[in-house]
Amino acid sequence: MTHKKFRKEFDTAVNSVREEGRYRIFRDIRRKSGSFPHATWFREDSEKDIVVWCSNDYLGMGQNECVIEAVKSAVESAGTGSGGTRNISGTTRYHVQLETELADLHNKDRALVLTSGYVANEATLGVMSKILPGLVILSDEKNHASMISGIQRARCDKIIFNHNDLYDLESKLKTLPLDTPKIIAFESVYSMDADIAPVEKICDLADKYNALTYIDEVHAVGMYGHTGGGICEELGLSDRIDIIQGTLAKAYGMVGGYIAADEVIIDAVRSMASGFIFTTSIPPSTAAGALRSVKILKVKPEKRFKHQERAEALKQRFRLENYDFIDGETHIVPLMVGDPVKCQAISDSLIENFGIYAQPINYPTVPRGTERLRFTPSPFHDDSMMDELMVALDSVWKEFGLDKKKVA
Repeated sequence: MTHKKFRKEFDTAVNSVREEGRYRIFRDIRRKSGSFPHATWFREDSEKDIVVWCSNDYLGMGQNECVIEAVKSAVESAGTGSGGTRNISGTTRYHVQLETELADLHNKDRALVLTSGYVANEATLGVMSKILPGLVILSDEKNHASMISGIQRARCDKIIFNHNDLYDLESKLKTLPLDTPKIIAFESVYSMDADIAPVEKICDLADKYNALTYIDEVHAVGMYGHTGGGICEELGLSDRIDIIQGTLAKAYGMVGGYIAADEVIIDAVRSMASGFIFTTSIPPSTAAGALRSVKILKVKPEKRFKHQERAEALKQRFRLENYDFIDGETHIVPLMVGDPVKCQAISDSLIENFGIYAQPINYPTVPRGTERLRFTPSPFHDDSMMDELMVALDSVWKEFGLDKKKVA
């Protein structure tokens, strides 16, 4: 029998999360290929058909027939795993072609594929201080956990500026010598608040104060821009961003992350970032599926148009019913709750009684007191699904005696 060392401390840690009402329940589901956003929810003694309203497969490309065929073909041609790290037999033809396609997507010299968007941020930001001695990273206060982790790993000076606050950013830049290496790290689309960074004005400040720019476009690539190159492409600013980070796991429906930049930057990260060097590369089939997905979305802007139309349709329903939601600029529709226990209870009722899956978003993903249900309508969430959602929400709000405008 294994000696149970330090079990009390682990129990205490988990119990503290439970007591705050933010213990995370992972729904056991199986998506239905070719029937997005439908899925099957598996419970201990039963199964239930559900509609998923919280997926990051924003355009349903994980269900796209051409993408699925590319994955199957690559498995049949090259097998399953890559066989090694990128340096040791793990750079396949599919990886090379995908990186070429991603570089072209962002109008950059080169791209580098890593195992996830999280790893791409952590590995790239984490190695920057080795490349740039004396580096200072200026980071938006609402940056993703992966960016925060990468900055911590860099072990360099960091300065946090208020979210999307150009005045605060400039006031902090003014305190640094012009020749001090600096990186301004921020996101284009902030996934929990549905807002967009003032990208052009941040670039102006970077030019003025001699700083590099690093942007996380994971919630924008594939969905914004003429070919899906993100907010930077949509605004015509790709050439003003030094490092663009993206993901293959959201709009492109696969898994993996990447950066795109000038050749010398990519070469430095490739040569020095441990998160890239010391891990097995993504499977050839994953690279093949991502490659197909990127190519499709480059020439299929109608998917992006439909996506935005569906997001606006849901927002309009929320406006008409006076729900307290963040009426943002993007495809993300956060419905505010403001209490972790109520947020979980609402989610439970929606899936159990109506077959609607909307995952509660609690601390530490969002600040305490701002708990929410985060809806991500896709091009496949039709009017009938939205009508059913509104009926369900009305019922659940009444069930818990909640006021639409202010829940907590």
